Amino acid sequence: MTASTAARLDLNADLAEGFGTWALTDDDALLEVVTSANVACGFHAGDPATMRRVCARAVERGVRIGAQVSYRDLAGFGRRFIDADPEELTADLVYQVGALREFARAAGGEVAYLKPHGALYNAVVHHDAQAGAVVAAAQVAGLPVLGLPGSCLLARAAEAGLATVAEAFGDRGYTPEGTLVPRREAGALLPDAEAVVERARRLALENVVVAVDGTEIPTEAASLCLHGDSPGAVDTARRVADALRGAGVTLAPFA
Repeated sequence: MTASTAARLDLNADLAEGFGTWALTDDDALLEVVTSANVACGFHAGDPATMRRVCARAVERGVRIGAQVSYRDLAGFGRRFIDADPEELTADLVYQVGALREFARAAGGEVAYLKPHGALYNAVVHHDAQAGAVVAAAQVAGLPVLGLPGSCLLARAAEAGLATVAEAFGDRGYTPEGTLVPRREAGALLPDAEAVVERARRLALENVVVAVDGTEIPTEAASLCLHGDSPGAVDTARRVADALRGAGVTLAPFA
């Protein structure tokens, strides 16, 4: 693919990941860059006031709102696997979407999709029971599902008749199998902004991401995640957006 084919890409970021007086991400600055906001719903981060404020800012800026749902794990920031009962997990996820949906509606917007966070996101790549729990929650909420290409989650969602959206990660390392390198391992994060910009460019124009061993992985993703809690996240996001527009890529929410 070349720029002449009018490539289109959604940029998403995890937002509202503060709690009380503690802030992790520069939500206002990132909302000036991204086209979709994965809003934390209170179980791994986020509190009602933060959720309400981010929804209002997202609507003001024309940014799509998504529910970033998680295990019930504030202490671990949702990055620890929990062997949750599938029915209880579904209920927890529906609860989170419901809370966010009211804040979005109060701001004049709506929740447009569901995306698992952290350890749950990684689990549902292969964990069939938990993938089914996430799909069940998305069915109750009537929402499309954002996830990793080739994952059990997207396969189960498609089987259930839900809309699915494949995403890639701008700042995370990939294994040769197309999964994310665990955060505790070397290569989990790309080394600098230039590497993130190059990842974004190749994804948008060539449908490729490069694994830590150099393997080129064909990846047709409609959305690119830029983590808001990485060092220099706002500057990196701006550089990615500028580079993509300069290459002729249209930045817009996924269809």
